[in-house]
Amino acid sequence: MDSRTNPLRRLAIVIAGLTGAMLAGSPAMAQGSAQFTYRVSHSVFGDIGTYTNTIEPTRDGATVKTQAHFEVKMMGVRMYREEADRTERWQGNRLVSFRGVTDKGNGPQEVKGEARGNSFVINSPEGTITAPWSVHPANPWSLSFLHSNTMMRPDTGKLEQVRIGSGQETAVKIDKANIPAVKYEVDGSTKYTVWLDSRGVPVKFLVDDDTGKVTFTLAKCVGCNAEISQLEKR
Repeated sequence: MDSRTNPLRRLAIVIAGLTGAMLAGSPAMAQGSAQFTYRVSHSVFGDIGTYTNTIEPTRDGATVKTQAHFEVKMMGVRMYREEADRTERWQGNRLVSFRGVTDKGNGPQEVKGEARGNSFVINSPEGTITAPWSVHPANPWSLSFLHSNTMMRPDTGKLEQVRIGSGQETAVKIDKANIPAVKYEVDGSTKYTVWLDSRGVPVKFLVDDDTGKVTFTLAKCVGCNAEISQLEKR
């Protein structure tokens, strides 16, 4: 059974695509460190894990550390697992280095990349790829994805061209809070939707795929002026 007919195999591709083919950019919080923790759910399989970005500003940019923990169970039996640990280093709006280790149950796979001249060179188990200097790994931690149409999948190092639509002012529901946000549609090999609040923080994002919707919802935001649980009191 191939990935077109196997929903769990397709879900693995969706998760990798979402965490590896979306967005990144300059830090939303420039004055101090910040940590965004998301709960992750699937419209068919329910809650499947957590995703955390920690942003640490540096003198000339930022370091972004990402941890992902996904698990799908059916009838108490684990059907899918993914663990990821990644580090991005930025100078201004340019990615200068990347290292990611992803384990989907078959052993860890490493992707590394570094800026060289006007390019960004990516090494992975699948080979070496030379990307434009403006490439962004797909990691939802700021609004600067609006300025890039080349994304790198951090699990494989593959590149994806995306088109980003104009933002639409709206509100997104986070638990009991209605959060004013700007909604962006991101079209690549899969369709994504991202909601950014007034601080430029991605408070929610999802991928709509033939297995259903995988939704990342901000559960805790340390160092970005207010806990998500406090926003409804504004």
